[in-house]
Amino acid sequence: MTLRARPVIKEFGDKVETTFLENVSEGPDSERSIEQLARAGNKLIFTTSFGYMEPTLKVAKKYPKVHFEHATGYKRADNMSTYSGRFYEGRYIQGIIAAKMSKAGVLGYIGSFPIPEVISGINATILGAQTVNPNIKVKIIWANSWFDPGKEADAAKALLDQGADVIMQHTDSPAAMQNRIRARQTGVRPGFRNDQVRTEVAAHLDHGQLGSLLYRAGQGRARWHLEVRRLLGRA
Repeated sequence: MTLRARPVIKEFGDKVETTFLENVSEGPDSERSIEQLARAGNKLIFTTSFGYMEPTLKVAKKYPKVHFEHATGYKRADNMSTYSGRFYEGRYIQGIIAAKMSKAGVLGYIGSFPIPEVISGINATILGAQTVNPNIKVKIIWANSWFDPGKEADAAKALLDQGADVIMQHTDSPAAMQNRIRARQTGVRPGFRNDQVRTEVAAHLDHGQLGSLLYRAGQGRARWHLEVRRLLGRA
């Protein structure tokens, strides 16, 4: 049982059976894995990476009686919804903190991919920082990967070389933070998939609690959609 399944198990016990697949790469592998879950009889399936969007949509069309929840995407179907935390709110505060900490007036930001979730976070960070220093500069380097310690460490070093004295990131490994510590620089970053509370403030989206709420709402399609909208603040 994964940590994400624990809230579901705690609330529903043996009334609910959970299945999980780990380390599924984006692309054809993810489509096969999602379909595997549908064929196995799972009625509520979470696909937890932006790159699973198109594969999830394909499988959802083949299994209309299965409900699919895709993280951070923008495509939907009758039985496929999307969800996300309001990460941009934390990023806005992150920008304020970063600007107050910066003496150089230059911030660095390591982005994973130029997708809506990441871009909205960068925009929110800049807007927050500008409330403190309207002339603040934010330098961005794209890693084009969610998890690549080498690229993330290189990006942190490049940003330091460009004059950034506070570095933030929307990637998964602690490599950039470790680079900052070695360089005696400062960094602010909400964590997503790796627990980094020993080195920085971390915020996590709990898929397990979301699963419990959606399972409760899943007894009827109308209630299911209403619960999704409530979770997203649209009800």
